[in-house]
Amino acid sequence: MGKITAPVSIPKTISLDNEAAVPELGGVAGGVPGGVPGGQLGGSLGGVIGGTGTSVPVPPPQQPAAKRIVRVGSNLKAPRQTYSVQPEYPVLARETHISGIVVVNAVIDEHGNVVQARVLSGHPLLIPAALKAVAQWKYEPTLLNGMPVAVEMEVTVHFNLGR
Repeated sequence: MGKITAPVSIPKTISLDNEAAVPELGGVAGGVPGGVPGGQLGGSLGGVIGGTGTSVPVPPPQQPAAKRIVRVGSNLKAPRQTYSVQPEYPVLARETHISGIVVVNAVIDEHGNVVQARVLSGHPLLIPAALKAVAQWKYEPTLLNGMPVAVEMEVTVHFNLGR
């Protein structure tokens, strides 16, 4: 007894005496089946010591409403630009006589700063300079019902070799 050995043969019958197979773990009368010996009466399986005692999780705190970005269109005028930086003409584009327009989709926050810029079209050699310039532009805050709002609009950056 107390020594584990491998079986020599497969038994023909198996005893189904469940009471002999399940050891007494010293649970609490009225406790949770499979609970911890000495656990709390009426506790929950997998519960947390010092928890609230409820099985319903506490909802996460409410997030503040996401700031809405309004698209400039027929009901909302485009904000007035207050500060502009001319793009640096890329050397390779100048040497290869590439000129043109880069169209950028810009998001302007409620303070008038460009916070996001994404290219919609334009020559690949001109795009980095256009994005760098647009990121520095400033606008008057856009008001909607008297409150400043973030807006999304298309801006164009012109690259001309004649200047």
